[in-house]
Amino acid sequence: MGVRFNREYRDIVRDFGTALGQIDNCYEMFEMERDDWESLDREEQIEFLRTLADDIFYGLGSEPLIEVGEGKVQYDSSNHIIRVWTDSQIVHLIKLV
Repeated sequence: MGVRFNREYRDIVRDFGTALGQIDNCYEMFEMERDDWESLDREEQIEFLRTLADDIFYGLGSEPLIEVGEGKVQYDSSNHIIRVWTDSQIVHLIKLV
């Protein structure tokens, strides 16, 4: 199926990574402990989050709902957005068009 988009991919990944960073325990997707995550400087964390955003973006093409740490991510193909939740609250809507 695949995730359809026509925005610049780097802009989507940047916005998506920022949103993922607001999910509690998002670093668990890298099999990291909290201490390991907190020992990274901010630039390293940003790079990890952009890598995670890239991986999840492609995963959403076959699995429209993915759990991340304490939250979840959902691809809404009819509205061309990715929704990012922490607990039951939407944090961000990532526009794909």
